[in-house]
Amino acid sequence: QVQLVESGGGLVQPGGSLRLSCAASGSIFSIGLMRWYRHAPGKQRDLVAAIASAGNTNYADSVKGRFTISRDNAKNAVYLQMNSLKPEDTAVYLCNADARSSRYDYFRSYWGQGTQVTVSS
Repeated sequence: QVQLVESGGGLVQPGGSLRLSCAASGSIFSIGLMRWYRHAPGKQRDLVAAIASAGNTNYADSVKGRFTISRDNAKNAVYLQMNSLKPEDTAVYLCNADARSSRYDYFRSYWGQGTQVTVSS
């Protein structure tokens, strides 16, 4: 099993910044794609950003130029630097990773418990 634990959420004023972290632990042989999603009340869960093990990245249009996803493969961690935050960025942010426990296993999808980000004055 693989566990994902997010941290770094909180309350921030519009225009401010936050850095989210997600650390994977457990029985890990390798991790493929790592992603950040967000889920706002009354809305569907949306993909915010994704990063491959080689470092290729992809962003939702709503966060391009403001958010940066990065990862540290040695630490099995993924980060989300969020700048110029807006009230509409308020949501629970969830970490997701495709991981396998051995070279003979297939990749499974794992989720963290989420961290609340609130952007308000």
